[in-house]
Amino acid sequence: MADQALEGSQPVDLSKHPSGIVPILQNIVSTVNLDCKLDLKAIALQARNAEYNPKRFAAVIMRIREPKTTALIFASGKMVCTGAKSEQQSKLAARKYARIIQKLGFPAKFKDFKIQNIVGSCDVKFPIRLEGLAYSHGAFSSVS
Repeated sequence: MADQALEGSQPVDLSKHPSGIVPILQNIVSTVNLDCKLDLKAIALQARNAEYNPKRFAAVIMRIREPKTTALIFASGKMVCTGAKSEQQSKLAARKYARIIQKLGFPAKFKDFKIQNIVGSCDVKFPIRLEGLAYSHGAFSSVS
């Protein structure tokens, strides 16, 4: 049973993953410094895939279809990219956003790219009793 394929993926290599449990990446969050000040209003007006509501949030929200990601672009030139399913996709998406900003006339560079967070999930094939886990590992958990 442990060598069965995970839903929508390849069969598990039991020499690499003896438990048969392999986490699936769900979301990668990365940051990059475009190394120039940005006029967010100008970006929002020129790019059709961007939204900007300064009263609600102090960044332009821009989306691309491939890889399917969202970027938060700040006036300082800092950018946060979310939604990629792999580290390579995250870097590619960040480069695409930087290129869009360049094409809008800003001297954007691609400095200090860094993966900030990775979210993965897996089916452990048994129920996880959260209350018992929190109780037995109180130093590492909180109950709200």
